[in-house]
Amino acid sequence: MDATKHYKNQFDDYSISVSHNIVRNDTNTIHDAFKSLLTSEIKKCIQVLKKNERKWLNSDDYSVYTGQAGIAYTLYYYGKYYSDSMYTNMAIEILQRCATEFKSRHNITFLTGVVGPLALAAVILESQQKKKEAEQLILKLKSISTYVLDEHSNIPDELLYGRAGYLAGLLYVNANLSTAPIEADLIKKVVSSIINSGISYASSTHSQSPLMYSWHNKEYIGAAHGLAGILYLLLQARQYLTQVQIDNYIKPSLYYLQKLQFSSGNFPSSMGNSSDKLVQWCHGAPGMSALFCLAYKVFEDGTFLETAIQCGEVIWERGLLKKGYSICHGVAGNGYAFMHLFQQTKDIKYLYRACKFAEWCFHYGSHQTRLPDRPFSLFEGLAGVIYFLLDIQQPHLTKFPTYDI
Repeated sequence: MDATKHYKNQFDDYSISVSHNIVRNDTNTIHDAFKSLLTSEIKKCIQVLKKNERKWLNSDDYSVYTGQAGIAYTLYYYGKYYSDSMYTNMAIEILQRCATEFKSRHNITFLTGVVGPLALAAVILESQQKKKEAEQLILKLKSISTYVLDEHSNIPDELLYGRAGYLAGLLYVNANLSTAPIEADLIKKVVSSIINSGISYASSTHSQSPLMYSWHNKEYIGAAHGLAGILYLLLQARQYLTQVQIDNYIKPSLYYLQKLQFSSGNFPSSMGNSSDKLVQWCHGAPGMSALFCLAYKVFEDGTFLETAIQCGEVIWERGLLKKGYSICHGVAGNGYAFMHLFQQTKDIKYLYRACKFAEWCFHYGSHQTRLPDRPFSLFEGLAGVIYFLLDIQQPHLTKFPTYDI
């Protein structure tokens, strides 16, 4: 355990008395008094984002992860939530430009590749009745599958740069359009490609898990680069899986992952790494809590929920990170873990904890030991914090952006 990574959590944990004016125990929702605080902070943050528009708009990073597309996604959400067409129109314009300007077809994921701008722009344009333009973007999205499914293309399988990230884009489009435009057959091929790759690697390395993956010669197990993120996307694509794939590969891989949990409740970042340091979405308990909440929902095995709850305890204890506020490796991302637990258990304690992590984010910039490389972005900076503060106001609908489909 490494105390240099986080601040000591000085917040009182949930009780009826301390949660007064934060959550409503009678309706399992956020109290109006706290909602008005959230709105006030969101408005301040959006002004900072707008004031620095030239800095992030002049960047040639068009990705959802650190670039313009991710910031546009937040602007669109903000505009929709507060019925402000200036922000939704601005977001659409940016996303269309990102989808056009993104040059490399080899960047094939929702987060770091062209898939993100294509998927987001297609869904938003469809909602604006611009069906022809949306169809063109979806055709481009589907055409990338030729490269993704090519056995010789040397693509990894993980979420951030690999096939799971392409799958996320396909699932997102189908989930958000009234008529799903991506054929089931294509999704099944992508899913099978990911599973077969995991079987092949696990077999060649004699892994105890039926599925295992490597990225940059390391067997990562977290959400961004590892087994957890891949399993999370596969579980969300479960309607496209065969029963054999579920029973023989997905479920036993989940049981294998469970065994890797530290006594603290945290998880290692990669196989063979005994360091209990990182408590963040990309590596560690926060990404795992989402996975095991979903595994519990799908399989109704109480041990999965127990694993997720243990993750929640270490996140409460060590989740106020000195690194910063981001959703990838900061406090906002850790707050999402409580939202997954709240949605799965309906226990108001987790909504309260998410609100306290949101409260920590009210002081954006004052509790971080280093400035992010992309300080206004969705996954590393301010846009992600704004997204989180907006998102938790509708706790039963909260979704970790681009990860919860």
